[in-house]
Amino acid sequence: MKKIEHVGIAVENIDESEKLFEALFDVEPYKREIVEAQKVLTSFIRVGNNKIELLQATSEDSVIQKFLEKKGPGFHHIAFAVTDIRSEMKRLKEQGFRLLNESPVDCADNKIVCFLHPKSTNGVLIELVQDKES
Repeated sequence: MKKIEHVGIAVENIDESEKLFEALFDVEPYKREIVEAQKVLTSFIRVGNNKIELLQATSEDSVIQKFLEKKGPGFHHIAFAVTDIRSEMKRLKEQGFRLLNESPVDCADNKIVCFLHPKSTNGVLIELVQDKES
């Protein structure tokens, strides 16, 4: 794993949340994107060398909507950049970590991703992220 790629925050209203984080960090979001497969609207904010991803459900059966109903808005996941997601997934599976998807899936910001089950990572949802071009 190369670095922390971003921190994901589940929100109920992306417009209000963008305004809040704009005021907090004095920066505007640089990208908004709907990820149809995950039924989520994302908004990315760059803070120095770091990124925050705001996640709003676009459907009642979205995993983000289920998360919000169970836990409310707030921290959702931490994402780590990797060079070779498939080899990293294999390595982690061999180490006993549970993967939420068996192969990488397309996601926002021109990335492919895989999530690790929080039950195998002390309650933290971890996302592995690789650029699609890599």
